[in-house]
This record gives sequence, C-alpha cells and structure tokens, in this order.
Amino acid sequence: MQRRRLLALVVLVLAGLVLAGLAAAQTKSTAKPPVAAANGCQLQSANGKIKHVIYLIFDNVHFRRDNPNVPSDLEQMPHLLNFIRSNGTFDPNDHTVLISHTANGILTNLTGMYSDRHGQAVSNSYRYFKSDGSTASSSSFKYWTDLTDDVGTPPADPLPNMVNGDSGSPMNAPAPWVPYTRAGCDFGATALANVVLENTGTGPNGDMTKVFGAPNPPVPASCPDAAHPEWCEAAASNAAPANTKERNLAQTDFVGIAVHCAKTGTSICANNANARPDLLPDEPGSYSGFSGLFGAKYVNPAIANGSKVVNKLNGQPITDQFQQPGFPGFDGLFATTTLGYVAQMQEAGIPVTYGYISDTHDQHGIAGEIHATRGPGEADYVQQLKDYDAAFASFFERLANDGIDKSNTLFVFTVEEGDHFVGSQPSPAGCDGVNVPCTYPLVGEVNGNLAGLLATQQGITTPFTVHSDMAPTIYLTGNPSRTATPTREFGRALGHLSGVNPYTSQSENLSAALADPVGMKALHMVTADPQRTPTLTMFAAPDWFLFAGAPNCTAPCVTVPTTPPTSTFAWNHGGIQPEIANTWLGIVGPGVRHNADDTTWIDHTDVRPTMLSLLGLQDSYTHDGRVLIDQLDASAVPQALRAHRETLRRLGEVYKQLNAPFGEFGSSMLLASTKAVESGSTTDDATYVRLEDGISSLTAARDALAGQIKSALDGAAFSDEALNEQQAKGFIADAQSLIDRAATLASS
Repeated sequence: MQRRRLLALVVLVLAGLVLAGLAAAQTKSTAKPPVAAANGCQLQSANGKIKHVIYLIFDNVHFRRDNPNVPSDLEQMPHLLNFIRSNGTFDPNDHTVLISHTANGILTNLTGMYSDRHGQAVSNSYRYFKSDGSTASSSSFKYWTDLTDDVGTPPADPLPNMVNGDSGSPMNAPAPWVPYTRAGCDFGATALANVVLENTGTGPNGDMTKVFGAPNPPVPASCPDAAHPEWCEAAASNAAPANTKERNLAQTDFVGIAVHCAKTGTSICANNANARPDLLPDEPGSYSGFSGLFGAKYVNPAIANGSKVVNKLNGQPITDQFQQPGFPGFDGLFATTTLGYVAQMQEAGIPVTYGYISDTHDQHGIAGEIHATRGPGEADYVQQLKDYDAAFASFFERLANDGIDKSNTLFVFTVEEGDHFVGSQPSPAGCDGVNVPCTYPLVGEVNGNLAGLLATQQGITTPFTVHSDMAPTIYLTGNPSRTATPTREFGRALGHLSGVNPYTSQSENLSAALADPVGMKALHMVTADPQRTPTLTMFAAPDWFLFAGAPNCTAPCVTVPTTPPTSTFAWNHGGIQPEIANTWLGIVGPGVRHNADDTTWIDHTDVRPTMLSLLGLQDSYTHDGRVLIDQLDASAVPQALRAHRETLRRLGEVYKQLNAPFGEFGSSMLLASTKAVESGSTTDDATYVRLEDGISSLTAARDALAGQIKSALDGAAFSDEALNEQQAKGFIADAQSLIDRAATLASS
C-alpha cells in the first residue's frame, strides 16, 4: 500500500504533458568535475574515507517473492541489487517494529529507537483518548516538533507527536539530523517522514505558523502581509476549491523537501534570506543557532543555481499534478524523482542526503494523484520496476561522473515494511510477469466491519472507535481499565470472530493475535503519552482490513471493494506475517564488508548505530539497536568492539531475540497475550490474571536486562568503553533464561 494516509483519494483527469518550458528550464546533468566534500563537514570515518552519505528508504519494495513464479521487486531491479551485492552487504533478514507501517518503520530506522521511545507505535495515524473518554485522530506524519493535537485550542493532547520519555517526563524525541549538523554537515531530505514539513496548517500550532510565522491577527483578512508571505500563501491555498492547482500550491511550495543546515559559513543556508531557524527546544545538549530551508520554493533555487526547477533523472522537471514546479506529493516519489533530488543536493555540496521512494506495485499517476493497485507480474507493475531499475542505473552513473562512489560514500538502502498481496489466482497459470504478463480477475483487501461482526456473532455492542487497519487498534469509549468487564468481554469476543473469505469461500478466524496494554508494553507499543494507549490491538488474518461500521450487517459485513481502477488497495500491511515483518537492508561504502548476501538477524533499530559508528558520529541517547560488527571491516570497527569480538557477536544476537518486537521473547509474549485476552469467562478469569502477571513480570525483567546490555553495547561503540567479558557472558546467560521463560509461559 502507498506510503501515505488512507484518506479519501482524489481522482483527477489530467490532460497534456509536462510543460516544455519547464523541461527547458534545467538541462540534463552531464559529466562534471568531482564534487568536493563540503567545507566544514567533519565526518570522522576510519581513515577519513567517507565524504558523502546517501540513505534511501523504499515504501514496500520486496526482496521475497509475492508470487513464486514472478521475480521479486529487487530481482527486477538488478542495477540496485547487484550494486549492493557486488560492493557491500545485503541482508534479507531485517525486521520491522510493531505496528508494521510506513511512519514507525521509517522513524525506527532514522532514530535507532523502538516505537515506545520515538512515539509512533500506531501508524500511519493513531487515535488518542480525550478527557471525556471519547477519542480523536491524529496523523503520524507531522514535522518533528509538532504536537499530538495541533488543531485544538487548548490542545486535547498537548504532548509532542514524536514523544519520548527517556528523561522521566514526556519530551520531544531527539532529531536524527542533529549529529550531522553539529559536525558541520548540511543534511538534505526528500519526503522523509517528519524530517520535512508535512502540512500547510496555519493555526497557532500549524507548520506554517511555527516555521514562517503568522500575521497578527492571524486571519486571511490580514493578507497579503509582506512579512509573512508563506503563511498568506498557505491560507489562500487552504481556502481554494478542492482539486485545483491553487489548492495544491502551498503543499507544492513548502511541504516534503528540506535542508537542515550546519552553522558553517559554507553551509547552503549561509547568507540565504529564505533560511529559517531550525528549532528543537527539547534537544539534549541544546540546539540553538541552526537554520534550515523548508520547501521546494526555497530549496530548489539553493541547489539548482537559482532555478525554481529541479529535474528528475530522466530530464523532466519535478512538478505536482498541475505542472507547478516543486514537491510532487508523498505518493509521487518515483525513483527517478527522489534520485534526481538526491543527486542535485549532492552536486550542490550537501554531503548528507536522505530520501524516500514510493512503492512499485501501485500506479500513482503523474505525481501521486491516483492510487491504482497492481498484482505481481501485471504489465504496468513490471514496467514500473524497469523504470526504477533504469533510474538506479542512471543514478549510479551520474554520481560516478561527480566523483561520488563506493570509495568515498556510505550508501544505505532499505525498506520500512513489507506487505501481503490480496487477490485471486493470476492468469494464465504459471505466468512470470517478465515474459508472460499476469492478470488478476479480482484484487483488493477483504474489508470487515468489526462493529457489525461483533454485534451479530458475539452480541457485543459496547461503543468503541477504531484505527482501521490490518492491525486495528481499538479504543473502548470511556477508556475502561484492561480488567473491566466490558474490556474483557470485548477481548474474548475478538478472539472468536470469524468471516468467510471471498477468495477462498472458507470461514476463517479473523484474529491472528491479540494484545492489551500489558502485551503491548512487551512489544514496545506503549509510549510516554498515556492518552494514546489503545484498549486492545488485534492483528488480523492476512487478507483482512478491519474497520468499525454500523453495528449490524444489513449491508454486508464482509466485502471486497470494487472501486474504480484509480482507487484500489490490495497490499495489506500492519500485521505479523513474515511477508510484512521480514524486510531487507543493503549497505555499501568504505568500511563495509563485501559479504554479498548475509542473513544475520537484524531489525530496523540496527541501522542508525551502524551508520553513526562508520561515520564517527554520536547521538545524545542510547540506541535500541547495535552496531553490525560482522558487516564491517575490522579497521572500521571501534577498538572497544574489536576486542572480545566473538562474545560481542553472541551478545548482539541474543540481545536482538530478547528485545526486538519480532524476536523470540516478543513472539512468546504476543502468543501469551493472545491466550490471556481470549481466555476466561465472566465468572472465572484466573488464566487471564496468571498470564498477564507473567507477561508483566517478564517484561520488567527484560527491560532491566536489555537496558544494561544496550548501555554496554553503545558504550563500547561510541564511548570506547571496554566490554567486561565476564559481565557480557552473564548477560548472554540471563537473556537466554528470560527467552526460555517467555517460551514456557506462552506454551502453558
């Protein structure tokens, strides 16, 4: 499914091609002198070899095959896959966090922290309880310093969207660009979750107000205002008719693209009148005097010699669906688009560039204005993969012409999540997509009305709201405790729901797993904001997408929507199935071993510490992940990690199985939680109490031990603290004991 929000999609009929005048405004890149490392950028890699950082994260691009006869996404992108395998390490055994979605997948990669520490455990949107026991909805996709409730006055939930409780009280999570800018390096971002502006809100807490300021009084009548033209543009844009270029203009100009700047005189923000203060008031160690460029309106001229146009790799201008130059929308980040921005930023002297690339299995129109899903091996899906592959071939060639290559650049490629295809069997039988195109008579998630099914099958009519999903989070009205009778009855009913799958005509249990707050805490799903903690989380069977409709089934409670071809969804994610949870990571560059394929068990939190260790940089907090020492040359590994290498390897492996949501401990906790929630009756809840007490006790012991282990691992990696061999062996034994005890509880 697409990166972004499951909101109403707008179908636009577009005529004509991109304006020729825009295409002529910027010429194709040709070979040029090598791009020098930015003055003042002090990356501290081993032997000083790394001068550039390029980090790219895909939406739902798969290495494992979705149809055994059809080559996977990466298999159909050989220029990328071979670049990784031939020059570095490719690991197809990476894992997501819970709940497996775009926002928390990206943010876990960026921070090296699990969802309970960066704040996005339920995404790509989430609900939160208000003081009256009702709930409201918030988007996970917000700028780094935005609040949970950016609209209410006063806010119904005033805590940061990116909430972190490490200090003992809820604060804004540390921002991922800070180590780079503190080291004197400009940091460029293309469509990266919460690192760029995500909306054009003009309220007191809206992005436009916080970044650019607002007229006084802040009402449209006060515009035009020469001191606040950005705010006035956004106000006018937000008031324009839907589906018009005027309505889209402010997003095109200000959303989705940003450069967070260093303080050096050679920074791209230096002497740039369009730079604005880069404010991080909660950042550990303070963060003052830094600035940034926000939006294509200001980034484009800074990186393209004054032009308002940046080109895709194919030479066409990057525009929105109305041919307005600027940000194309979060679902319009084709490979040629994002890679064009990344290359342009690097050529402009921005040494650290992060980018997001849209999925390949959906058709997004010109700039993300449509969403039409495709199955494995369908002709336009295969063509889009060819286009992506060609973009990477062009990208690597262009960078090489710039003198940016594996000898001086750290490349990181990964994906935030996988997904599960929901569709009929393809035709003809045995089609492979590449030589024989596949077609599908029916595609689409199986939509299930939770409210109707609960009422008709189990007699449950307790009022609730739900974050609709393959892994729906449920919020009982009034926010009763987990042990309250309505909560327990509701949980037991969820565990016994069934539905007939239209693809198989078979009845199946809708619940693959269940968790209440005790189980969620074991899975790193309880944040520092108690208003966000759901009453229950249900992980559904793979084909199902669940919502809360009418408390009856007068209209069918189970359907496969057959909406027009411009608005369909057939790739399910959020669940616990391997095709969703098991992803991949590729690393290339100085200090990275040429391991080709390496199946080390890793998860998203390991990316951040591994990158920073290679770069000689440091965060202000302890990571939940660890440095991947087996994927790095000995010379690139800090001295404290070279000693006791075998013990460190064993410690890292058992630590992952103890602390990762999809590790052995987490898997046992989810199984025990499912049994607990489904168990008992209104007269006997002894099994629930026993299992919940066991989960709670084991989680507390896990948290204490995991805290010691990650402190030791981070200390060795970033503070040159020697590992105590005997202590490490004790950690290994204690971790394995907890993993075994969790398995025993789950099987009891």
